[in-house]
Amino acid sequence: ATHWPSRDPRMTLAYRPGRPPVAGDIELRGLRCHLKSWPGSDPAPIVLLHGWMDTGDTFQFLVDALPATRSFVALDWRGFGRSGWPQDGYWFPDYFGDLDALLERLSPGEPVTLVGHSMGGNVALMYAGIRPERVRRVVSIEGLGLPRTQPGEAPGRYRTWLAQLRSPPAFAAADSPDDLVQRLLRRNVRLLPDRAAFIAQAWVEVRADGRVAMRGDPAHKRINPVLYRREEAEACWREITAPVLCVVGGDSELLRRLGDDAQPSALARVIRGVEVAVVPEAGHMVHHDQPEPLAVLVEAFLGRT
Repeated sequence: ATHWPSRDPRMTLAYRPGRPPVAGDIELRGLRCHLKSWPGSDPAPIVLLHGWMDTGDTFQFLVDALPATRSFVALDWRGFGRSGWPQDGYWFPDYFGDLDALLERLSPGEPVTLVGHSMGGNVALMYAGIRPERVRRVVSIEGLGLPRTQPGEAPGRYRTWLAQLRSPPAFAAADSPDDLVQRLLRRNVRLLPDRAAFIAQAWVEVRADGRVAMRGDPAHKRINPVLYRREEAEACWREITAPVLCVVGGDSELLRRLGDDAQPSALARVIRGVEVAVVPEAGHMVHHDQPEPLAVLVEAFLGRT
C-alpha cells in the first residue's frame, strides 16, 4: 500500500496486509465495477459484500484473520469505492442485479458462499431467498434488515426526496488524509490507528490541491423515496435454503433500533435454522473493530456447514 506522509508524529503507518489483494475491474450490466481478490488453494471463492460507504478493501482485516487456503473476492458496489457511477441513480434491486451478474461470471455452475456487512449483509440475505439455488451459505454481519416503516411516512419521505433533487446532498470534506483518520478514530474508539489509516486510504482519494474526496457518488446520500417494507424482506428470507449465520456487535445500536425484530427467536421464525452470534466489544463495523474474533465465528460456521 502507498502510505500517506503524516505531519502528526502520533500517527502510525497504515495497516500492512498479510495477504495483499489482486485488483482488477469487471463489467457488470454495462457498468465498470472494481474487484479485489485474495486467491487461496480453495478454488471456490467466498464473495465479500461491503456496506454503505465502505469498500471491498476493508475486508482485508478479516481476510488476514482467516486461513490462507480460503479464496475471497470483494466487489465495490456501483457508485462506491473505485467502481463506476451510473447516470440514473441508485435503487436497491440494482444490487441484486449486480450480484447476480457477478456470480454468473465467478461461479456459473455452483452455488457460492456470501459474507456481507450491513447493506451487503441485507443484500446477501435477500438474494439468498430470491435465488436460493445460487447460494451455498450466508454470513450476514450487522445486516438484519431495517426498522419497520408505516405508510403515513410516505408523504414526508417524498417531500424530502424532491427537495434533495433540487439541492443535492454532499459528503463532508476533509482537509487532509490525517484529518480523516482522526475523524475515524474519534467516531470509533475501538478502531486501531493503523487500521484507521488503511481504511482512510481505501475510502478517499487525494486531489491536486491536497484535500481529500470520498470515493463514492454523493447521490448515495439522497434519501430513498420508496419506504422500506420489512415484510417483503422477510418474505425473501423465508425462501432461503442455505445455512445462515447472523453476527452482531455487542456494542452496536442495531439491536436497539430493531427491537424485537432482532431477537434470535424472531429471526428464527423467518430464516430456517439461523444461527445468531454476538462479537463482544464491537460496534457496527465488526470487521474493522474485532476481525479476529469475527474470523473465529466465520471459520467455525464454514467448517460445520
